[in-house]
Amino acid sequence: ELVLKVRIQNPSLKENDFIEIELDRQQLTYKELLRVSCRELGVNPEHVQKIRKLPNTMLRKDKDVARLQDFQELELVLTVSDKNFLFRVPTLSERSGYNKKASELTY
Repeated sequence: ELVLKVRIQNPSLKENDFIEIELDRQQLTYKELLRVSCRELGVNPEHVQKIRKLPNTMLRKDKDVARLQDFQELELVLTVSDKNFLFRVPTLSERSGYNKKASELTY
């Protein structure tokens, strides 16, 4: 296994800790890195703009991933316009099971 340190890129957070993820060395692909990272961080892969190897290198293809070494630090850069989107509590109308029509009924 290859062990990597991954976090969501968000400079506005005071504490933005890394988590460690493990990748099977037989499946070192960009797609697998994206899948595992998103699953572990609870991020939709469609919201990831790019994966950055810190301090300043963008990963683009399988060969880039194959060169990674244990405990390298990576960031997921998100495309979501509101950077706090992942860290806020959903409003009542955004929660699953909320029924707008039922909330407008009068007795």
